[in-house]
Amino acid sequence: MSQNKFHRRMLLKGFLGGALVSIGLPALEIFLNDSGSAYADEGPGDSGFPQRFGLFFWGNGMLPDRWTPEKEGAEWALSEQLAPLANVKEYITVVTGTGLGVPNTTPHAAGAGGILSGAPLLDPYSNDSFSIQSIDQVIAEKTKENTFFSSLEFGAKPGGGLSYNGPNSRNPPETSPLALFNHVFGGTFQLPGAEPIVDPTLALRRSVLDAVMTDISWLKTKVGQADQIRLEQHFEGIRGLEKRLARLEEDPPNLTAYEFPAQPLDEYPDIEGRPQLQEKNQIMSEIAAMAFACDRTRVFSNFFTTPVNNNLFTDAVAGHHQLTHDEPGDQPQVHAITLQCMEALARQIEALAAIEEGEGTLLDNCVLFGTSEHGLAQTHSFEEMPIVLAGSCGGKLKTNMHYRSAASENSSKVLLTICRAMGLDQSSFGAEGGKVTDGLGAIEA
Repeated sequence: MSQNKFHRRMLLKGFLGGALVSIGLPALEIFLNDSGSAYADEGPGDSGFPQRFGLFFWGNGMLPDRWTPEKEGAEWALSEQLAPLANVKEYITVVTGTGLGVPNTTPHAAGAGGILSGAPLLDPYSNDSFSIQSIDQVIAEKTKENTFFSSLEFGAKPGGGLSYNGPNSRNPPETSPLALFNHVFGGTFQLPGAEPIVDPTLALRRSVLDAVMTDISWLKTKVGQADQIRLEQHFEGIRGLEKRLARLEEDPPNLTAYEFPAQPLDEYPDIEGRPQLQEKNQIMSEIAAMAFACDRTRVFSNFFTTPVNNNLFTDAVAGHHQLTHDEPGDQPQVHAITLQCMEALARQIEALAAIEEGEGTLLDNCVLFGTSEHGLAQTHSFEEMPIVLAGSCGGKLKTNMHYRSAASENSSKVLLTICRAMGLDQSSFGAEGGKVTDGLGAIEA
């Protein structure tokens, strides 16, 4: 590495209210090789930028008749339920026609275990725990030595989450955007009675950037004009996130009387019984994208909603799960809810695509796996599993195409392909009926 190059994992550090704050940096030119195609400090055998994996999960499936695109291959067009992904169509591959190889013993739970771990539940009839690691943790085992966080788990209103280290070992997702922000950039709160006593409104009045201003000023004298522009954009993004968090938290909490609790509160109150899913997802998606850009982690799981959720979505007269079973006919409200889930998926993809990395974008070096625990939730079907992939994972996966499995291939093939694209030396994925030894070659570049 040239002596003029800086280490890509350098952090800007400082203290805010007695707590350490650390801000990672995006892929600046000063971190890159002379061609700008890779980090200058990559070791032998490494090339390009690190690959990242993201999971986007929504509960209660979809409507296959409105989900499946009519055409296959590169000439495909978005279906009715995939229409919200129009702005990111060039980045995605849709896989249809696959099914789960695990027994359908427990509605929703068995499907979640099947699509995310490729294995039956630990106890098919009385325990919803996965029996083996979920795919995010399989990949985190490979990438965790290179990052500060092995993985991040979060969700707009997720309940228990579906990230498993193994049997009866679940990673609880963060549901507070502010807590997720603080987790990534460094704690700005301390519990009441801790030393020193910290005003709990401090994080909403002062930016984390204030704490590292000395480092920012120093760094700006060491980088070129292009990097100065990138830094300004990066810091403006952080400041913008803080401002939006502050606005969204102004009401209803009375900040003058607020005490930070032992467990984070959900700062986004339901509005007339409807959770602010889109608002929370938007900002959490951007925080996760920044965590990727700064190489704080290479794995995240975004549980937008979870199986059996009965969230009251916009314009719906009943909860989501109830409607999947009780709404008659072609289920227009269930359809509208699926569209809202796809809108949230689009926001996550857009957040990754908006960040420059080398000659491309962060999304170019990611694979985002979007899925649910059923095809048609009304019948708890394990056929026609919904699968959307975004990003080429460093050129290893095809994009802007629709692949349809004519033989109802095992969905685990997609997961094995993802693992291999992420650099894992995997001979198989899953267990028992969900186990596969071949990936899905049709989507590999």
